[in-house]
Amino acid sequence: MRAWWRRLTTAHGALAPIDDRAWQALLASSALFDRLDAAARTRLRKLGARFLARKRFSAAAGHDLDDAQRLAIAALASLPILHLDERWLDGWREVIVYPGEFRVRRTHHDEVSGVVTEGDDELIGEAWEHGPLVLSWADVATDLAHPFDGFNVVVHEIAHKLDMLEGAADGVPRLPARITRREWITTMQAAFDRLTVVVERGRDSLIDPYAAESADEFFAVVSELHFSDPALLERAEPAVAKLLRRYYDAAAST
Repeated sequence: MRAWWRRLTTAHGALAPIDDRAWQALLASSALFDRLDAAARTRLRKLGARFLARKRFSAAAGHDLDDAQRLAIAALASLPILHLDERWLDGWREVIVYPGEFRVRRTHHDEVSGVVTEGDDELIGEAWEHGPLVLSWADVATDLAHPFDGFNVVVHEIAHKLDMLEGAADGVPRLPARITRREWITTMQAAFDRLTVVVERGRDSLIDPYAAESADEFFAVVSELHFSDPALLERAEPAVAKLLRRYYDAAAST
């Protein structure tokens, strides 16, 4: 597999096809790809090659990053834009892969008291505006092995990347012409508000309570559900499920 990866990454950004054996091994590695028809798989393969040609991968904390992992991440990162504009993953260059959870130091300034506090967060993924996509390989591997349990860290972080295409993340990604900004905000805000009430009252919710953290996290979490447990999303928020089908799926866009 190393030969095709070297050809891909030394072609000055030119697109090189993904090796057949590498691609078939990826498809066989997860039932997630079984849901794609032949045309969608062909499109995903092209997008994955484009991703590999334009992104620089680096391993962190001694992780043993190999070509199969790069390809898997490229395919998962391309899945959300399968029926969107391929250029929507441009504007940033790096993918950093940790072996597992990684620690990030946060600084918080309380505007009321003026107190500044610092603390560490344990993360499995992070997306920076114009900066790198950071991932835990252990969690990416789990998502491939259990693709329909409601979680997908790569999809989650790519949703943030789509959200940040036009500025800071606010839960409103760049939208295709088929969806108006007003429709998006009205539908998503109403669902976010409902979840917030449920979480604040300490009640159980079908959607991960983490989605109530902010509007941008709500978009990222429901995007995970769209790809990994759409039936649950349909039960929890049918209007959001319908909107995301129109956003992510070509069949629902007409």
